[in-house]
Amino acid sequence: SSEHHDAIWVVVDRLTKVAHFLPVSMKMSLDKLAEIYTRGIIRLHGVPVTIVSDRDPRFVNRFWHSLHEAMGTKLEFSSAYHPETNGQSERTIQTLEDMLRALVVDRGAKWESLLPYAEFAYNNSYHSSIQMAPYEALYGRKCRSPLYWDDVGERRVLGPKMIEETAEQVELIQQRLRTTQSRQKSSADHHRRDIQFEVGEPTFLRVRLIRGVVRFGKRGKLHPRFIGPFEVLERVGEVAYRLALPPELSGIHNVFHATMLHKYVCDPDHVIPHTDIQ
Repeated sequence: SSEHHDAIWVVVDRLTKVAHFLPVSMKMSLDKLAEIYTRGIIRLHGVPVTIVSDRDPRFVNRFWHSLHEAMGTKLEFSSAYHPETNGQSERTIQTLEDMLRALVVDRGAKWESLLPYAEFAYNNSYHSSIQMAPYEALYGRKCRSPLYWDDVGERRVLGPKMIEETAEQVELIQQRLRTTQSRQKSSADHHRRDIQFEVGEPTFLRVRLIRGVVRFGKRGKLHPRFIGPFEVLERVGEVAYRLALPPELSGIHNVFHATMLHKYVCDPDHVIPHTDIQ
């Protein structure tokens, strides 16, 4: 963008679903990101108890850990090979991408200029999981929208052109948001599987989806797709599990989405070795 931003930092409150879309640069220092975090999140909402994020190098950095340790915030990370562990943020990111893509094409506007409208529309749209809009969940009242400013006289103060343009932007974004949410729900309903595992239960681990893994010296399609079995140590969130991996796999994060696991039926012949996996 003209401000040298090339990424969007998406922060979502897991309770109220309120989201903030912060323009950033992939080259920003941790000091600068900490400043943006303080100004854009802590200033408005205070210090969170826990944060779940992806395993971006910036968020696993010692400075970032020390910063949140000093604030009393516990850092947790989504599964390394399945971002749905942090599902709320992933859905929000997908929704934001769809909205911005459509609006940039429709209106020819720069994506950064649309972020305030996108954030406003997102936080004031109905979310089925909380039965209300995020804004209402956070503040306990409905937000006055620019779609209704003319009813209470703001047109005379702000000017008819600004009112018209703002209302048009917000209404269009809300239409895009409803379309995206409907498509995501249909896709999720189609692919959803009710998979649950118990602590202590042995399970196979799918390695086909783990990027860069070499199975038995090759990446051939005929090699086993699963290894194990491995013991389930604990459930992490609603859709992920921590496994007891052997020392040979110590370089792999041991939390996996349920769709990467497979029920194990006790049979010694089914034990698939992992010693040749790199």
